[in-house]
Amino acid sequence: MEITYKNCNICPRGCRVDRESAVGVCRSGALPKISRVSRHMYEEPAICGERGAGTVFFSGCNLGCVFCQNSVISRRSLGKEFDEKELSKLFLTVAESGVSSLDLVTPTHFTPTVASALTRVKDKLTIPVVWNSSGYEGVESLGLLRGLVDIYLPDFKYYSPELSAKYSRAADYRERAEESLSFMYDMLGAAEFDDNGMMKKGIIVRHLVLPGQRTDSIACLRRLSEILPIKDIRLSLMSQYTPDFYTGDDKNLLRRVTTFEYESVRTEALLLGFEGYMQSPSSASSKYTPEFSDTFSIDLS
Repeated sequence: MEITYKNCNICPRGCRVDRESAVGVCRSGALPKISRVSRHMYEEPAICGERGAGTVFFSGCNLGCVFCQNSVISRRSLGKEFDEKELSKLFLTVAESGVSSLDLVTPTHFTPTVASALTRVKDKLTIPVVWNSSGYEGVESLGLLRGLVDIYLPDFKYYSPELSAKYSRAADYRERAEESLSFMYDMLGAAEFDDNGMMKKGIIVRHLVLPGQRTDSIACLRRLSEILPIKDIRLSLMSQYTPDFYTGDDKNLLRRVTTFEYESVRTEALLLGFEGYMQSPSSASSKYTPEFSDTFSIDLS
């Protein structure tokens, strides 16, 4: 199947919009827009290290979670447009700045262009390429990334279709995420690390514990343990939800996760045998969210 912007079928939304002349569900046209490029020190240690991750924040998003901490850019098409050639040059600039990884944040809706740009420069990159996404992907699109991405950093957000429909307008989220995670594992296999504990290749699955939804989080972890070999992946169990970016009236989302909620899910993760990364309650703060503006910015200092 041809993956195309013309009659867009890049993600599971399958909106079929001609993104060469209009915007899709992702609020984006055909040319990737990037809001911010920076050295980010708060990603998982195995991709961040002491030098930070070289984050490239793409605008727009195909999921649209109501609590998104990057809503300033995910719900609008902000920043600078890059064609394939310009994007490849930007990737080299980031890689040559001394960061530990090239961290592509929410790139799903631009997969064909990102894949083409990576193809141009992959043989020149000496750091891992990280695909940092919501997990709501099409496997045909992911196939374009074979041999180009070293580390997948997907979310596995929900187990319940009702919850994913309510918070992300995607009742099919779990099914599509399961397909994507399995496909990612088939491409990369077991995680590999260097002598300093930095990941060279593999999968880190993120799960954000939401307030009032600890049973759904536990169901997510149990399902994840069924679809992927636990020993071959890493889990990033996040407690950083903050209501600062939520503007609705869902009572659960108007508060932070309690210690009991997070510890309940953490205990289940350990019982299941997951290895990886846990967060402290202090991470539930907007101060860890990058500052975005209406214009493109780059700061790799």
